[in-house]
Amino acid sequence: MNFLYLALFAISILGLVYLVRSMRALHIKVGKQSDRLAAGIQKVTEQTRNNSLNDYRQLEAYVQLQNLIKFTAPLPPTRGWAGSPDLLVTLAHVVKTFKPGLVVELGSGVSTVVMSKAGAKKIISFDGSEEFGQQTRDLLQAHGAKGVEVRVTKLAPYKSSNGWYDPTAFKDIKKVDLLVIDGPQGGDDSNGRYPAFDVLLSKLSPKAIIILDDVKRPGERKLAEDFAAALPKHQLDILDHEKGTAVIRPK
Repeated sequence: MNFLYLALFAISILGLVYLVRSMRALHIKVGKQSDRLAAGIQKVTEQTRNNSLNDYRQLEAYVQLQNLIKFTAPLPPTRGWAGSPDLLVTLAHVVKTFKPGLVVELGSGVSTVVMSKAGAKKIISFDGSEEFGQQTRDLLQAHGAKGVEVRVTKLAPYKSSNGWYDPTAFKDIKKVDLLVIDGPQGGDDSNGRYPAFDVLLSKLSPKAIIILDDVKRPGERKLAEDFAAALPKHQLDILDHEKGTAVIRPK
């Protein structure tokens, strides 16, 4: 009988130990899940806060843009593939301040209208799509913009780039005072815009300003740095814009 009691007692002790260990393991598991959940909530909260701050900054920039320029027709949507308001304000400010004689733009769109309405004397804007190029022409006409030529050229492989504008379309261009690089669309080709360095560096005027969008991407960042390195009398400024903007200007 004593043996039976001892056996039952031992079984009870073992059961209690198992229960304690199970509870401890469950506590650890729940704790880890709780930590992961808390980290996930913190990440989402931080992303939401950053997105809200960026949206507010873009709204501020859009209001500034409307105050800087008197538009006579509606503007198409900004952001996404189009220029963000912070970039557009920078373009308007540079045109108004430095009054470039010739602007060459890679990638046409709302930015073309903004620079024209800001007072650019002559703009040659390149686009790789006949559809988008015509949309820009229609937009320019709606705004009564003058002195703008939209050149559409099919994209073709160029050195390390999967597709860039036909270099022969740039043969008549010289003394570029403002070069804006926001095309072709980058996609997965990190070198998609690099041919601009080979084709247009020699066509810049001594006091030219170069503005590049999307420099948060490594390919565009390298392009900006290489332009700056090739122009020792210029300096490179990286603006904390939605997509990152590089401004290379005389010192």
